[in-house]
Amino acid sequence: MSAIFKREMLSYFTGAIGYVFIAVFLALTGGVFGICTLFMGKESSVSMFFIAMLFIYSIIVPLLTMKSFSEERKTRTEQLLLTSPVSLTGMVMGKFFSAYAMFAGSFVISCVNFYTLFRYGTPNVAVLVSYCVGILLIGAAYVAIGLFISALTENQLIAAIATIGTLIVMLVISFVNQYIDFYPVRFVLSWISIYSRFSNFTFGILDISSLLYYFSICFVFLFLTVRVYEKRRWA
Repeated sequence: MSAIFKREMLSYFTGAIGYVFIAVFLALTGGVFGICTLFMGKESSVSMFFIAMLFIYSIIVPLLTMKSFSEERKTRTEQLLLTSPVSLTGMVMGKFFSAYAMFAGSFVISCVNFYTLFRYGTPNVAVLVSYCVGILLIGAAYVAIGLFISALTENQLIAAIATIGTLIVMLVISFVNQYIDFYPVRFVLSWISIYSRFSNFTFGILDISSLLYYFSICFVFLFLTVRVYEKRRWA
């Protein structure tokens, strides 16, 4: 797994994608943060910033994961991975941790924006930490979903578009859910929704059920990715 992790991390920085991702990530984060806090004056809202970033991450994270497996199939290096002395689980986890390290590292760097909150205001530290934990968990879920979709196609553009569409649907259904009167449907949509669990973090509450939900999303999609390659290995 460590060999795959190092290989993937090296690929991000020997090409342009790693630098472009970090630059776009920091530019969007800084811009949205300025709009939602500094420029809003007394009406500024940190919660608005984090909610906006959920949708922005659903667009930029797929740009990071789209090449993970799609590129391997397109360049015909997939067979080298399948025949290498690395388990399929190790291969998938290596790619997952490398993509997630890029996301988490960029997010940690972007946290320098919060300095202005402490410089010019008195933010609730517990709530701010809770927000950050929620974002890191959602980022892991985004990466896991992106890897699974990338494993289904050799076209990077299709992988990116499909992942973006899937993530946005999983965010939006929480807002649509309130207009549905049939409880069983509301319950299912609420379980699928990524945003409905994130709302618990907005109150500074590290809810165990929410933590388990995001870990479950990661587990399910990483497991499905492994299954895709198990089927492909013996096809």
